[in-house]
Amino acid sequence: MALTYRTAGESHGPALFAVVEGLPAGLELVPDDIDVDLARRQLGYGRGGRMKIERDRVQVKTGLRHGRTIGSPLTMEIPNLDFPNWAQDRMAVWAPESEVEPITLPRPGHADLAGMMKYGTDDLRPILERASARETAARVAAGGVFKALLRRYGTEIRSHVVEIGPVSVPRRDDLELAGFDGVDDSPVRCLDPDASARMRQAIKEAGQSHDTLGGVFEVWAFGVVPGLGSHVTGDSRLDARIGAAFMGIQAIKGVELGAGFELGRIPGSRAHDEIFHSAERGYFRRTNRSGGIEGGMTHGEPVVVRAVMKPISTLSRPLASVDVATKEARSAFKERADICAVPAAAVVGEAMLAYVLAQALVEKFGGDSIRELDESVDRYLAALRG
Repeated sequence: MALTYRTAGESHGPALFAVVEGLPAGLELVPDDIDVDLARRQLGYGRGGRMKIERDRVQVKTGLRHGRTIGSPLTMEIPNLDFPNWAQDRMAVWAPESEVEPITLPRPGHADLAGMMKYGTDDLRPILERASARETAARVAAGGVFKALLRRYGTEIRSHVVEIGPVSVPRRDDLELAGFDGVDDSPVRCLDPDASARMRQAIKEAGQSHDTLGGVFEVWAFGVVPGLGSHVTGDSRLDARIGAAFMGIQAIKGVELGAGFELGRIPGSRAHDEIFHSAERGYFRRTNRSGGIEGGMTHGEPVVVRAVMKPISTLSRPLASVDVATKEARSAFKERADICAVPAAAVVGEAMLAYVLAQALVEKFGGDSIRELDESVDRYLAALRG
């Protein structure tokens, strides 16, 4: 069975859910494998009031016994603490006793209007509830499981913010795992202290102007097994799958691997990563402009993904819109929202990269149990060391 996941639930419904299928039996998990990243997703300067309410913790419902997967679907629940506060009628499963007034003022940049046209509804509440980035809490829960699987085979995933609004840091391809130590201590998850302070100031100024900011983050995967993915078909290329996974994150509008678009501006003599070999390291590169992937396959260097997040589409000073009920010009609907969520999006990016890499690992090595998977990976790596 292929390793897959699905999420369910609405932003202000009773709970969010993640179901992971295809996990080999015997994978050891502890609550912190999931809860630590759920807490990290809630951090970041510029987050809104919702994060002061929620205390995301996972409740595993199926697929786990005594801290080990059993081969059946792993079901995880994350309760929405905001549901009993004000949403019980708005998001009631059955028809409420009193009528709930529809929301008819779609927000530019959000799924509101397109979703209303697609599903034929005169109320944008059902659209915004599922389109909300609150859904990513369930993805991060699934990502914690994928990270635990990858960690067993030496893969560690980290992220950092490289740009918020007008503030950016230079691109690097020489970061090491230890270089990410303390990144979560920065309010914006930036490794450069000076840039971190300027990013925070930019977010503060945007909030004072009733505006929002987007930015760019990077996700790095260290110790990735070489040979994941394939060159054989377009949809089996790992970079294609990574791009799809990242573009599926709410508000992501662009993805690069390695040097990305910069590769189109430099000659081939500077664009490609030359190959070297030593008895200690085997094959290696001194640069990593390819972002760890050539021909759709991992080659042993870190996998590096960069993604751009547009500004939050809910503004405290709403943009112009049209009331879909009356067709009159009005200001867009306003609901509690963040000023900037790029630091949180980076944590979601970690989960998405973990998913693609874990799925490719299970595809290549198979096995219904962790023991089988261990044996297959060990044989393969021994053959590569040859």
